[in-house]
Amino acid sequence: MAEAPMSCDCFVSLPPGSRDDHVIFGKNSDRPQNEVQEVAHYPAESHPPGSMLECTYIQIPQVEQTHAVILSKPAWMWGAEMGANDQGVCIGNEAVWTREPVVPGEALLGMDLVRLGLERGDSAWAALAVITGLLEQHGQGGQCKEDPESFSYHNTFLLVDRNEAWVLETAGKLWVAQKVTEGVKNISNQLTIGTEISAEHPELRSTAQAQGWWDGEREFNFSEVFSPENPPARMELAKQRYKGGTELLQQHDGSVTAEVMMSILRDKPSGICMNSGGFCTTGSMVSVLPRDASLPCIHFFTATPDPSRSIFKPFIFSDCSTPVLRVVSPQFGPDDPVRQQPRFQSQVDRRHDLYKAHQVALNTMETNPDEGLAVYEILRDLESQCLSEISAMLSGEIPGDELGDLFFDCVDTEIKFYQ
Repeated sequence: MAEAPMSCDCFVSLPPGSRDDHVIFGKNSDRPQNEVQEVAHYPAESHPPGSMLECTYIQIPQVEQTHAVILSKPAWMWGAEMGANDQGVCIGNEAVWTREPVVPGEALLGMDLVRLGLERGDSAWAALAVITGLLEQHGQGGQCKEDPESFSYHNTFLLVDRNEAWVLETAGKLWVAQKVTEGVKNISNQLTIGTEISAEHPELRSTAQAQGWWDGEREFNFSEVFSPENPPARMELAKQRYKGGTELLQQHDGSVTAEVMMSILRDKPSGICMNSGGFCTTGSMVSVLPRDASLPCIHFFTATPDPSRSIFKPFIFSDCSTPVLRVVSPQFGPDDPVRQQPRFQSQVDRRHDLYKAHQVALNTMETNPDEGLAVYEILRDLESQCLSEISAMLSGEIPGDELGDLFFDCVDTEIKFYQ
């Protein structure tokens, strides 16, 4: 029986692919249909020497200093599907399967590695070094959805900062990376790095040769050597999404903006914005990283499913940002099904305030399309107004410190409109 299709897609545009002198990052997080994704901000923090960090399943040594991060994350896990830090770094991950088997047992989830890279890396390359170091030390694995039925995978990552991007693809503890310095690039649920390798695990090729996957003579092509002989259906479907995403990016090559990236994430014909096979786009993110380091980075999040029926709300790191608790899910402490053994034997209601209000709005769209459409058009006008204010800030017309509470204000306004 063919497996249910699952899509995850990451995009980046670097000048001259972008219209302005900005790096534009975008990602759709496609997860189990009823999974709640929250947007959580964690400030920079100092930690006592020798302290331990509790990730989703395992503990690892904590570092003495972590960066401030904003994360879009499945509410049940410690890690994140995507996010950014106050150093101008963005990371997103995708599920992949390779010739290396997925090792049973619990280790670091790919989503844990996303958060760890953001908390500990001050550039895309530094975050990549964090992730690969932890991968080699602790491995990757563990249940990847809130369900007792086993579901686990390896990961690929797109890491972006103001100057460059890195594609990082893994197979167990092995890894390979490709540097991207200009133009447009996207990744999906498949291996994409061929012969253009910028960095790699020191034992990558010797392992491939020992396994009989590579003869040691022909040119080493990572995706050919490590792609599974019988890939899951979702990896095959990812080829179509990868092609569609590439075409959409190339159509806008030289003119990519935040608005363009949002339109790509909302594209349903390509499957990038998806709802099928028990999976859907549960959260979306777009970031604008100006090359000019004197300008702030802006990160947009939906915090709700289906970007074609959600709005993107801007977040800017600020010393005076108001906490946005209405997009943070309830906490259940030691009674949480993810913390009990065996795990996931029960379910809890993880919906946050915005998620609940958005659900009501979607129901209204179904039962009263005219009323639902009117509300959505008003909210899209709010999104356009925010984009205009951001553009004015980046062009120096208004100071950035005036927009520190914009995310809070947008969430509050959105909930009021839904009500």
